[in-house]
Amino acid sequence: DLYDKKSSGIKKSSTIITKNNRRKILIAIDAGHGGEDPGAIGPKRLMEKNVVLAISRELKKLLDKKLGYSATLIRSSDYYIPLRKRTKIAHKKRADVFISIHADAFHRPSASGASVFILSRSGATSETARYLARRENSTDLIGGSGNVSLDDKDPMLASVLLDLSMTATLNSSLDLGTSVLKSISEIAKLHKKSVEEAGFVVLKSPDIPSILVETGFISNPSEAKNLANKNYQKKMAQAIFKGIIGYFSSNYPVGTLLASDKSAIHRARFHIVVPGDTAYRISRRYNISVKKLKELNNLKGSKIYSGQRLKIP
Repeated sequence: DLYDKKSSGIKKSSTIITKNNRRKILIAIDAGHGGEDPGAIGPKRLMEKNVVLAISRELKKLLDKKLGYSATLIRSSDYYIPLRKRTKIAHKKRADVFISIHADAFHRPSASGASVFILSRSGATSETARYLARRENSTDLIGGSGNVSLDDKDPMLASVLLDLSMTATLNSSLDLGTSVLKSISEIAKLHKKSVEEAGFVVLKSPDIPSILVETGFISNPSEAKNLANKNYQKKMAQAIFKGIIGYFSSNYPVGTLLASDKSAIHRARFHIVVPGDTAYRISRRYNISVKKLKELNNLKGSKIYSGQRLKIP
């Protein structure tokens, strides 16, 4: 890397700031493999790196269009990024969550189903030990936005702070993973019915809730056919998107536009219908189904009228 000699050395935050200094929720999307690393290879030379990048791009489009959200791609094209660097990029950008997208493979083509992983407890323990042993000034900030330094702390205090941060992160990762897995189950078969644990390197951030999504088995002819299909890639992206939004509906980060605004979606109790409103538009605005909206308000059909007061959960 090249740097200007006159540079002050101060890193600028890449956090997206909105009106009144409130920021958008930032999602870091990590498309697995890339470049010289094709990942798993399925029938007709279908490469994992290409499939997951396509899904990641679709997911970014959906998040960028959603009010109060923004997304960043860890890799935006066909090149390789070392595993540790992927989490460093997310940390530098001050991401609220980290989503790594992959496609599974097995020596038996009959293996099938999508999965969601979080960091295992043993992986968390070894990572905190590695983190404390390193104690580099450039990477020893914790707290999501990098607002707590471990460098000037007593070793015991640093250990406690890091352990608390890692525990909170694992709990949030589990909640996020459960929401995404439930959403994926609506469009795809699951390999396991619950969130699994593993020691994947990309999940080892102590302060960013992180999950790894296996979108299916690329070694399975039927699932490989789906994964190669653009419409299915969009469906998978929409399912992951729905899971992310579901998680944040009750976990808005402090300082974000959605958490601070008094008219934020999660604080709404009633909606007054105005000209141009439809049941579908209202349900999308409040992140609920049309069916739920109708049930709450005893609507026999989808017809609503101007001035009508609708209950919102």
